[in-house]
Amino acid sequence: MPTPRRLRRAALPLAATALLATAVTACTSSGGSGGSGGDQRLKVALAFPPAQAMSPYGDDAVTLSRLAVVEGLTRLDRDGEAEPALATSWKRDGDRAWLFTIRPDTVFQDGTELDAAAVVRSLAAAQQASPKPRVLSDTTLTPTAEGAGTVRITTKDADPLLPQRLANPSLSVLSAGAYAKSGAKVDPAGHATGPFTLAEVNGAVSATLERNDTYWGAKAKAPGVDVKFVADGTARANALRTKDVDVAEYVPISQASLLGDGLVHEFPSARTNGLSLNTGRGVFADPAMRAAARAAIDPKALVDGVYEGRADTAQGLLGPGVPWAADLRTAPTGRAKAATPAEVRKTPEIVLATYTNRPELPEVATVVQQQLEKSGFTVKQVVRDYAQMEADALAGKYDGFIQARNTLLDTADPVSYLASDFTCDGSFNITQLCAKPVDTAVDRAAALADTDARHKAEMTAEAAILGSDALVPLVHERFVQGYDDARVQGVALDPMERTLITADTRIG
Repeated sequence: MPTPRRLRRAALPLAATALLATAVTACTSSGGSGGSGGDQRLKVALAFPPAQAMSPYGDDAVTLSRLAVVEGLTRLDRDGEAEPALATSWKRDGDRAWLFTIRPDTVFQDGTELDAAAVVRSLAAAQQASPKPRVLSDTTLTPTAEGAGTVRITTKDADPLLPQRLANPSLSVLSAGAYAKSGAKVDPAGHATGPFTLAEVNGAVSATLERNDTYWGAKAKAPGVDVKFVADGTARANALRTKDVDVAEYVPISQASLLGDGLVHEFPSARTNGLSLNTGRGVFADPAMRAAARAAIDPKALVDGVYEGRADTAQGLLGPGVPWAADLRTAPTGRAKAATPAEVRKTPEIVLATYTNRPELPEVATVVQQQLEKSGFTVKQVVRDYAQMEADALAGKYDGFIQARNTLLDTADPVSYLASDFTCDGSFNITQLCAKPVDTAVDRAAALADTDARHKAEMTAEAAILGSDALVPLVHERFVQGYDDARVQGVALDPMERTLITADTRIG
């Protein structure tokens, strides 16, 4: 097999750039025309269009959080600790219950009042949602109102991470109007509490946000935000370069050096890119074949060739964005012996899938395909927009799925990631893994209140998951966000990816 051919990396031709820039300009200008503030409105290019019509129960919740639309009872500080948001304080009441005091004199964007009943309604709706939000994969919440200003939340088991869990965007608090249409998706537009109101969503193309002038905290400094969903990474970079957008998230590595330091902001992340292997059916239901696939992969070639050194070779599920993990890591347990090349060559064709929204992933898939084929696998590649793939990935329709996963996104502690992605009842279990040693290890970690003990138990769970070869870690990403730091202020560079645009983000 020849050395993997590097994919062509260059800025788009001038004509193509102009067309893309025109599309972005048209969208953001039209969004701004109906609002106020003129040139002070923020123009933002996001990589991921809505996958579930802005439902808060899937990945769209993160988009709503990154645009400062929704809020929960708590929020996370830079260290991942819970701090007040719609709850001003909380305390534990026994092993399984917590009491939360609701922020007084607070209204939703539709003018209705925030009270304990509204909190109970939102948390109960999240608990009953199908599919269940990932953050609830390993617990059950039972909320009850105690008067207008206090909510008691009881969990199925002791949950020391409940205050951090309630900061997850999927557990945002919305007004009754969000649930008004029976049988319809929950609608956060105009029904949240954040500094910006979601005023309009134009399918997978654009969205318009307006400042929430009744916000309980410091009012947004920008009068509004005009959002363009641009899956093509080069198009986002070109729109930033030509000043058609003020902020472009997830700038492609290939474009970073072309944009220059004034427009590129690189920072560490808690994101691990990995190859999920389908343990439920097909070739990779055989542990020996999963071991052979893992042995075929050379992550360093991806770091050097695809990421141009702007990533770290994966050492496990948890990378440098989880700083305590390296010192507690133990060797994988229970690994099968890898199938021989002769055995591999007898297997049927496998389908390797990834998505375009993260611009490096299609190139990663090409290199991984070549590495697998060199080891005897026959590989068919499928690459599409993420919104078109998520349901099939969760249903186990691919043999291998390359994804970038933030390991701290759900609770700022990796135990919820381990539960949602690798346990029998996990709601984001793309690998289809169901293994008693993994479930036992994850359950033990989730029950521990002591942070150091929980971290150690989480690394025991990591060893069991890696031993199954359900996921082959590839690289630990570094984020590259784009904005002109001489013109745009207050953009949040958040390793946990929950914030981007804030009340403080502004022009000038």
